[in-house]
Amino acid sequence: MLGLSQVGVTVAAFFAQILLARTLPQSDFGTFSAALAVTALAAPLVVFGVSELWLQRFGLEGHAARRWIRPSLRLVAGICVGVLAAALGWSLAGSAGPGVTSIRALLISVIVAQVGLTLVASAQQLRGDYRGLSVLQVAPHVGRVLVVLASWAIGLSAVAVAAGYAVVALLTVVACIVVLRPFVAGTVPLEGHRGTATAVTSDVPVSRVVTAATPFVLGNVFYLMGIYLGTIVAAEVLGPEAAALLAVPMAVITAAYLVPRVVYQQYFLAKLHRWARGDRDAVLLAYRFGTSGMFALGILAAGLVALGGQLLPVLLGPGYGETAAVLAVLALAVPFRFGGAAVAALLTSGGLLRRKVVHQGVGTLVLLAALAVATPMWGVRGTAFATVVAEAALCVLFWVTVRRRVVRGAALPSWHDLRRRLTRESPSAS
Repeated sequence: MLGLSQVGVTVAAFFAQILLARTLPQSDFGTFSAALAVTALAAPLVVFGVSELWLQRFGLEGHAARRWIRPSLRLVAGICVGVLAAALGWSLAGSAGPGVTSIRALLISVIVAQVGLTLVASAQQLRGDYRGLSVLQVAPHVGRVLVVLASWAIGLSAVAVAAGYAVVALLTVVACIVVLRPFVAGTVPLEGHRGTATAVTSDVPVSRVVTAATPFVLGNVFYLMGIYLGTIVAAEVLGPEAAALLAVPMAVITAAYLVPRVVYQQYFLAKLHRWARGDRDAVLLAYRFGTSGMFALGILAAGLVALGGQLLPVLLGPGYGETAAVLAVLALAVPFRFGGAAVAALLTSGGLLRRKVVHQGVGTLVLLAALAVATPMWGVRGTAFATVVAEAALCVLFWVTVRRRVVRGAALPSWHDLRRRLTRESPSAS
């Protein structure tokens, strides 16, 4: 179900990007894409790592982790007010025209919707309700496609498209509240935990939530900077037309990146937290076969992405001839992202979260340095190359640390061990 939902998300997002690029003037499309990139970077600041914190605490404490829920929601609500105010100030500041200001202001609503979806994703993982999670992930993208189709059919302006996105965001927030209520109330069973919820004697202080969640929020910010920072830099340094040239190739790459994110963030992470507590064999299996399998899958995905990218100039029309070459360069980053996701998940669940975040910070610095050099020299292709360099550096950092800190000295499992784990020969298989 998760895989099918991500196929739907990928197709919907790509279709929306293609239609927007063909419907809106190139400068308007660049402005729209850059504004969405800013909202995508703002969303993890609001969530503040709470979604990952829930997975970690429930993996360690079981039903007792309910004491973290309400304080973390209060923290998210407070941060949301501050970030929305800052985003609104950014929208109104500067010498941008009224159209740009309106687009930025309307797309602020996407931040709240993304926050709701992120929290619901963790709640649904803990419940084991992957079907419900899949549906909720696809629904907003379907709504955006309907907005874009209306724009294409009747010639809506970029401001009208942003207003449509805002309506979709509002409906998404309402749906997320409905889904979260029983989880917050503790009236739903949790996957992998016996018994039912017990009364919470006292909530943890909000300050403790801040301390525990800070590494997660930093990791999320660094992750999204790797995806969206290039588009923002291209818009500021090279202009909105250059951002438009980069937006669709980055949308394709982001869609490819959903594969390891689904596997590790939406399916395996809660399980890895449980395994790290007392099932080292499962952790070694995840390292042995997860890392090699994801890297091989990344090579295959990179080839498909580069090959499919040859159709972009045909789909996008005049003015987008460079997108195929840009996507071919970006495709080189895909195997590094796939393999890096596999080893990074072992750092997150293995008590090395802070070290993982430090590596992500180093990767972001590498990206900034590469963008500063490559973007002015080689334009949009230089921006794409900078992304590849940063992904490769981050993957190497993750892999070296896992080899030294997680699996050092251990005998790695064989294919026979994997088959045994997945059959009745091993009743403890999970």
